[in-house]
Amino acid sequence: MPAARRPALHTSVLDTLGRQVVSGDLAAGTVLRIDQLDERYGVSRSVVREAVRVLGSMGLVEARKRVGVRVLPSTSWNVFDPRVIRWRLDGPGREQQLLSLGDVRRGIEPVAAELAAAHASPEQCGVMVGAVMQMAVHAKSGDLEAYLRADQLFHATLLAASGNEMLAALGDVVGEVLAGRTHHDLMPTTPNPVAVRLHGDVAEAVQSGDGAAAATAMQAIIAEATEALRDADA
Repeated sequence: MPAARRPALHTSVLDTLGRQVVSGDLAAGTVLRIDQLDERYGVSRSVVREAVRVLGSMGLVEARKRVGVRVLPSTSWNVFDPRVIRWRLDGPGREQQLLSLGDVRRGIEPVAAELAAAHASPEQCGVMVGAVMQMAVHAKSGDLEAYLRADQLFHATLLAASGNEMLAALGDVVGEVLAGRTHHDLMPTTPNPVAVRLHGDVAEAVQSGDGAAAATAMQAIIAEATEALRDADA
């Protein structure tokens, strides 16, 4: 097999198995065999083993010698792994998953905004202001993909600007939440101007060092997103 094809095949097998596990198509307790998987997907045994190794690191499966690969229950999953979040959003119950992740955001992003008001560098403030400007431009043009990229940049920068490495590490998690709303048509085709304004309020509060105002505006952003999601699900 050409070396250039291996990463693509690995990603394909990993995505397929991951989605089957989190959707319940492969139920907890199911035992798979490596030799069956390589035949099923038409790939080498080493590609399957690598995919299984990664799934094991996420807590989705457990490989045992002379037993096979056992699918683990959801209580074992690393639910903060961005790939697990993506796969869950691709399966049934995606709206409930987004609401659950919204609860997590309520617990971390207002805190991050308050901390950012004390710790953000001028460069980070500039990135956030620029991201808000891009969000406004793309909201007006209706380019949802470009709007999403600017939105993700804003939130990732805010979390990093908190000065807390654990909050910063959640940037990809929040990014997957934002992408999940866009890619599954769970947000309006035209972004809410209120959401753009609230992002601007956060950026302004962070830049001026007003932690309380930054936290309040971030709470309003999450509330607006949750309400939009419930409206889409109605």
